[in-house]
Amino acid sequence: MPSVKKAVILAAGRGTRMRELTDELPKPMIPVRGKPILQHIVEGMRDAGIKEVLLIVGYREDVVRDFFGDGGRFGVSASYERQVVQDGTGRVVELGKSFTGDDAFLLSYGDILLDPRNYMALASPGDEEAIVSVKHSEDVSKGGAVFVDGAFNLVDLREKPKSGEPTSPWYNAGVYMFRPSIYEFTARLEKSPRGEYELTDAIRALALGEKRVRAY
Repeated sequence: MPSVKKAVILAAGRGTRMRELTDELPKPMIPVRGKPILQHIVEGMRDAGIKEVLLIVGYREDVVRDFFGDGGRFGVSASYERQVVQDGTGRVVELGKSFTGDDAFLLSYGDILLDPRNYMALASPGDEEAIVSVKHSEDVSKGGAVFVDGAFNLVDLREKPKSGEPTSPWYNAGVYMFRPSIYEFTARLEKSPRGEYELTDAIRALALGEKRVRAY
């Protein structure tokens, strides 16, 4: 049975590459098959046993708040935190610290669609400190390259590896299970070369320590 009951969903971005689609809607609220992307995520997590959802909002937050309200009509309890400064995924995760408390939680970007059955697997951890979802890809240069051992434990994670650098056929798919220990590592983050605090740097530090991080 799933043991994780909380989820944090990052839904603050506009999605500038979507152009006119996000003039009035934040990217996570773009409809796909008759529902906003964010609704697909919330309902998939709900069906995997998630009871409480924290939505990190920003651009056109009113659209998200008006649609989800307290979460009751979607079968969850919904609350909100506003991302004021856009300084990277590493810092925005910390907005969930008081919400998650001492509990494990799922974390997802608000624009990722996947088979809902995957949430069930992520919400049913063993003794690992974190689970990182991965997707097989021939080209990981635009995302995080996830390096695994024979038991599919994460041993390294490199964001947007450049030509000639070590790479991996496994691509960071952007949905995670974390225990509260992740906050120890996000608190230590320094800005990356592109001027942002990267969540992937915190996960890498977690995996290179004595904590087990599993790829899924």
